[in-house]
This record gives sequence, structure tokens and C-alpha cells, in this order.
Amino acid sequence: MQTFTEKALNIIKQIPAGKIMTYGQVAAAAGSPRAARQVTRILHSMSNKHHLPWHRIVNRQGEIALNDEEARFFQRKSLQEEGVEVDFNDRIDLARFRFDPLQKTVDGSQCDH
Repeated sequence: MQTFTEKALNIIKQIPAGKIMTYGQVAAAAGSPRAARQVTRILHSMSNKHHLPWHRIVNRQGEIALNDEEARFFQRKSLQEEGVEVDFNDRIDLARFRFDPLQKTVDGSQCDH
């Protein structure tokens, strides 16, 4: 059986360019809906080692949640380069850009939206 951390890592790695997920959404998909802070810890401590697309994770309002200005700029720029629209408040339209790793197409393959 996979641990929460292993599941979260796999989910984060699945997020395609041009899409985002929230910390809570990753936690819920990994089996622990109340573990959003654990997702933050995973991103902070394991992004480099596992080559995670950490910039594709935002808070539940669709906002870039980083306090460090340099990291915030990097996340905004990275998302914009992938086609994600980020408004002047560093907010992203969740309805348009959210990725759902659990959603499958009719034929059972992964849906790319």
C-alpha cells in the first residue's frame, strides 16, 4: 500500500503543463482531504529531488500562496509560460485551469482538462 506522501508525489507529477491543482485537492486525491499542509511540506522538502512541478499548486482560492517575492514571481512566470492566465492579484480561474486526476474519459483514459 502506498503512503500518503507517495500518492501525493504521483498526483503532483501527473499535473500537465497549463493546469493547476490546489493543495487541498492534492491531499484529497491522495486520500487525506484534511492534509493540505502536508502537501505544502512535501512540495517544500521534495520538489527538487523528485522534479515536481510545484509551480502548478495554488491555494483553494486559486491564488499563488507564496510569501517570498522571488518565488512568487517564478511561479507566476512559469504558469504564464504554460498558458495559465494569472490576474494582477496572482489569482487563477480554477474552473478553467484546474486539473482533476480522478476524471477519466469515456474510454477510461486520462482526461486532459
